[in-house]
Amino acid sequence: MRMPSGKKGVPKAHPHYHGHEAKPTAHLDASSSALFHTDFSYSSELLSFLDGKQLLPQEIPFPSDLIQAHHEHGYLSYEKGLTKTKHGWRCARCGNEDPHFFATFPCARCQAMCTYCRKCITMGRVSECTPLVTSRVRFPSVSYPNPLAWSGTLSPGQKRAAEAVEKAIMGNGELLVWAVCGAGKTEVLFQGIARALEIGKRVCIATPRTDVVRELAPRLKQAFPSVPLIALYGGSDDRGKFAPFVISTTHQLLRFSRAFDVMVIDEVDAFPYSVEPMLEYAVAKARKETSSLIYLTATPKRSWQRDVRHGKRQAVTIPARYHGFPLPVPAFEWCGNWRKQLKRRRLPRNVLAWVQSRIEAGKQAFFFIPHIEVIDPVVRIFKQLDERIEGVHAEDPQRAEKVQAFRDGRLPLLVTTTILERGVTVPNIDVAVLGAEDRIFTESALVQIAGRVGRSAQHPSGDIRFFHYGKTREMVAAKRHIERMNKEAAERGMIRR
Repeated sequence: MRMPSGKKGVPKAHPHYHGHEAKPTAHLDASSSALFHTDFSYSSELLSFLDGKQLLPQEIPFPSDLIQAHHEHGYLSYEKGLTKTKHGWRCARCGNEDPHFFATFPCARCQAMCTYCRKCITMGRVSECTPLVTSRVRFPSVSYPNPLAWSGTLSPGQKRAAEAVEKAIMGNGELLVWAVCGAGKTEVLFQGIARALEIGKRVCIATPRTDVVRELAPRLKQAFPSVPLIALYGGSDDRGKFAPFVISTTHQLLRFSRAFDVMVIDEVDAFPYSVEPMLEYAVAKARKETSSLIYLTATPKRSWQRDVRHGKRQAVTIPARYHGFPLPVPAFEWCGNWRKQLKRRRLPRNVLAWVQSRIEAGKQAFFFIPHIEVIDPVVRIFKQLDERIEGVHAEDPQRAEKVQAFRDGRLPLLVTTTILERGVTVPNIDVAVLGAEDRIFTESALVQIAGRVGRSAQHPSGDIRFFHYGKTREMVAAKRHIERMNKEAAERGMIRR
């Protein structure tokens, strides 16, 4: 339903909205009339707030009687948060049907034992007596002429991919952009996004990781300065807002419904998107029924790689980095039973020699380890070589400060879990993996780790060392993946001679 014309303002009984505490959700009558009353003096502020969203009543900063009035006059719809199925329950917000992720509690709202969904509980509780509120009104789209202010140039590989992205966006198609680490995937999107914004399409770039949202938001604002853009993640100042251009974690998409004409999933292979069906459901729900879907990744899952090779999936590849130098290929180096040595507060000699040579050469390095509990003992040993060496992991309260210190060149080496396998770019570094045989180091993870090296044209090469206690299929697959991309890039004339 499009926004009706000629009705402005709000009901006189509600001159103020913000700051009112909503009544308990059981007071909202989901059975009220849904007929559309054109003579109703609606609140454009409320409808604008809910445009393209699906929210719990307590997430809506307007009085509950105002919300109810809009529902009764057909402007808002209520959907049951949980519905009964043959096998139990289904959550309307996250799609969960797993019986293990439902529980009951004595509910103060409905005065009964009430079932709720545990799967999406971090986004607020969806229970039997909780409606999900959406607007039945769509505001007119806004077009932005010449929105792109980026003046860079694309490599031949990027240009070919950019044209494919634009074609998919304009044709509401689906496309996989398979681009090596450091190929400049973000810039490949600019041309298609600009065309979309010019004709009033709403655009979302979604990514599994908060770090990536924070990194991309300022770059995109700089590239599209005339377009309102918001960044959504847990704790974001922009939460609750909407704009024609949104960059969001995939979790935050659970709050949207049929909102976007263009959906871009960056790092589709990354955790948690790669293992969490709920996030795939969130993406599908946030897209309009007629919309485009663009996937970006350096490491598509093997089934997707097969589909691309057999022509079953629409894809464009960028096998070379923007600077035209080949991808550095990892070297395998056996280091024996490093875990046994670590229990004795030692590390293999060749591992220590590698670290020492980086320190002596003044070359920064990432040193990846398989699990958090390994960080502290490894860092203690390395600090005997250089006191400035630090370790970082996902739960580290000083994570941002340590990563920034490394970027600034104040730390010679950073010991890290796979949390830094992507999203952090430093121009001139080497990389080592200790325990590359561990199950956590999949083909995808190892390709991403290798992709930290050689990102800049000034420093296009570097050392990548996989220290192991026995080669694995994943290690071999990662090396072949990189070599295959280099071969394709050479065959397509994309490598400097």
